[in-house]
Amino acid sequence: MDTYGFGARDLPVLGEWDTVVVGGGTAGASVAISAAREGNSVLVVEKAASLGGTPTHALVTPMMGSRVEHGHNLGEIERRLIALGVKTREDDGLMGYIWFTPETFAEVLEQMLLEAGGTALYDATLASVDVEAGAIRAIEVMTVEGPRAILAKQFVDATGDAVLSRLAGVPCLSGDDDGNNQMSSLRFEMGGIDVDAYRDYCLSLDDDFSPLRQGYFWESAMVAERGFKLEPLFQEAVADGVLQPDDLVYYQCFSLPTEPGCMAFNCPHLPGLKSNASAMARSAALAQGRFRVRRLVTFLTGYMPGFEHAFLIREAGMLGIRESWRIQGTYVLDVGDYIKRARFGDAVARGTWYIDVHSATKGLVHMEKYRAGEYYEIPYRCLTNRVVKNMLTVGRCISTSFLVQASVRIQQTVIDMGDSAGRACARALASGRELADFDGCGLMD
Repeated sequence: MDTYGFGARDLPVLGEWDTVVVGGGTAGASVAISAAREGNSVLVVEKAASLGGTPTHALVTPMMGSRVEHGHNLGEIERRLIALGVKTREDDGLMGYIWFTPETFAEVLEQMLLEAGGTALYDATLASVDVEAGAIRAIEVMTVEGPRAILAKQFVDATGDAVLSRLAGVPCLSGDDDGNNQMSSLRFEMGGIDVDAYRDYCLSLDDDFSPLRQGYFWESAMVAERGFKLEPLFQEAVADGVLQPDDLVYYQCFSLPTEPGCMAFNCPHLPGLKSNASAMARSAALAQGRFRVRRLVTFLTGYMPGFEHAFLIREAGMLGIRESWRIQGTYVLDVGDYIKRARFGDAVARGTWYIDVHSATKGLVHMEKYRAGEYYEIPYRCLTNRVVKNMLTVGRCISTSFLVQASVRIQQTVIDMGDSAGRACARALASGRELADFDGCGLMD
């Protein structure tokens, strides 16, 4: 049986707002904060128990470097992290990263949303959408009270997987030309690490991956068959049966500020997960990822200097999804825009990260890194579509090609994108225009 018919239902209305943002991750929270700050009544519908999305629940820390001028929200996030005692930068600014912990990031976003006058609805999952005459009139969400209807003048899809957009009928694509998505990860954190001893061991091998030679922070990595100095130790563990060859696809870790002896691990990669668009495949990948985490922890504590007394703190509560669906919007940002450092009159953010594809079939695929200060712009038209006039799509699932999506997806860029999108929501509403008809000019001024 492919389908099953449920009867028509009248749903209780939970409330009505100017702007409803579905998804409270990096992009969605930023939208909500800016829209509320400019006067809109705003609700964030979030399926988890806190804001922050991938950084908070998939443990994706730190923010990758982006050496250009950024918007208000990103600067305020960093100022508040520092006020909480988080050292967010290396003094010499070698990497341009913003370092944080998942908990402090979620705390800062919630503070900013509530202070701006926004509201968060946690533990609520989008179920269906009511579209009439090219506009979303209401969405259905599943809550602890059961299904409820939420009404709004505007909606923003910040789900990361373009769920709201797809339910509303916006055309979407997934994966590369062969339908394969970028590699996903299941991250984890460890404590009890002698980070100085780990750093000294890496440097004793002439491992020059990280420019961080001293100070609080340390970053380390290993990719099989790429000449990394740590690989022989990993291969020894494979020979001993402690690791499997696929465990060597990608290994990377970062220090966690305010947590001495603790590091976040950007691995294991999950090479068996070719389709991030499949619910069943994602679930199977989570189970396989936990096996891989356990093998890596056993390897690190048994083989890696500095980890002799280390222990697993936690595994991520969600997969680290780099790419799944992306909308086919009013404008598709393509490789040509990346190469020529494109500028647009309706720019919402500056993109600086290189095209960084963790391919499920081709390994790491990188394209021409920018120098500090270089950037391309993302136009507002990548957030709009020709199907639904009162909706924006933000985050990693905006309208781009597969390759450019691999640059757009970093946290600093999507926070800026959300910041501009929130202003667009407020200004479009104040001017009596639909989001699709708003010109998007001046949003970064």
